[in-house]
Amino acid sequence: QKNLNKQFESRSVKKTYVADIWGLPRAKEGTVDLPLICDWPNRPRQKVDHDIGKPSVTHWQALEKTRAGMRVLLTPVTGRSHQLRVHMQAIGHPIIGDSLYAHEEAFRAANRLHLHALKVGFKHPGTDKDMFFETKIPFLIDDEAES
Repeated sequence: QKNLNKQFESRSVKKTYVADIWGLPRAKEGTVDLPLICDWPNRPRQKVDHDIGKPSVTHWQALEKTRAGMRVLLTPVTGRSHQLRVHMQAIGHPIIGDSLYAHEEAFRAANRLHLHALKVGFKHPGTDKDMFFETKIPFLIDDEAES
């Protein structure tokens, strides 16, 4: 476990997420580089703070249109609490179903948060062999609308 913890701390663990976001971004890909810090009076919320926030970087790429917006691939460079959720909200495209950061319409567009850990890669703590795991995406907004 110590080895895995060190890999996360050193940012050598590769993580990829998929999210359904509200609205259509103007670009097909981008990088969000906004410093984050805990919003203490509103815990567990986090917030962008250019003065005392910790560096936080997320790369995103548009995948396909959805009924409410766009499905995107999210690759965090850093691993701050709620980073992906805050970064998407900060660029005007909150994650569908997000009870903390989405506006009312985006929150109510789904019955759960549309953020999914798609891939993770790290070195096996015992053998140092590269390990990669990938799962299927469990949600589609259009499927939920029919149920």
